[in-house]
Amino acid sequence: MTDNGPMTTHPDSPSTPSTPSTDSERLEDCYPVLAALSAPARERLLRAAQWMRVPSGAMLFDDLQSCEGFPFVIEGSVRVSKCAPSGRELPLYRVGPGETCIISSSCLLGHEDYNARGVTEADTLLMMLPKPVFDEMLGERPFREFIFHLFAERIADLMQLIEEVAFRKLDQRLATLLLGKGRLLHVTHQQLADELGSVREIVSRLLKNLADQGLVRLAREQVEILDPAGLRKLSAEGSSKP
Repeated sequence: MTDNGPMTTHPDSPSTPSTPSTDSERLEDCYPVLAALSAPARERLLRAAQWMRVPSGAMLFDDLQSCEGFPFVIEGSVRVSKCAPSGRELPLYRVGPGETCIISSSCLLGHEDYNARGVTEADTLLMMLPKPVFDEMLGERPFREFIFHLFAERIADLMQLIEEVAFRKLDQRLATLLLGKGRLLHVTHQQLADELGSVREIVSRLLKNLADQGLVRLAREQVEILDPAGLRKLSAEGSSKP
């Protein structure tokens, strides 16, 4: 992760210009709604578009920083997290190609600063739409409906996350996380803790409990699933204490 500020406000951030003529077609492939805009609106959007390629681990935006544009992800992924003063992070959601960032849209709509952090998880190609043009595009019915539809989808995702954190034990959430990553995971305990919004020591203890039960086998930066059925049962019911 870099300490650079948002890509939209800090020109020294590690990004390189992309090729608009070729990437505009990919943009409409990922976001078909743009083809439904009126011809003048579409031309205005593409003329104002800021294209960039961003390396993995770059910070697109951070807490309390101003939001100057709306990102359209064409390739790669952005992890959006809420950060505590202690440094712990709770991942809220990821933004991939064709998806939208609810934090960015809410900040633009409410004229507020960011209240979360966005970091690229892979080399990412995106188009940033400046705030004034975003405001103009809201006057176009297809664009407005697109934004609010995906806004509703993200709200549902966040409600599910709240339910997970509030009502499910950490061992259940860990089991669910492990089951979603295949039989052999090349991952550190810290990475798993970050995914769960927890700390490494607690996750390491839970992993040892799972290993003692014969559910997983642990090695350096590796977790092997031995008993998927047992993990599924734990995920559904919970059977150990964090």
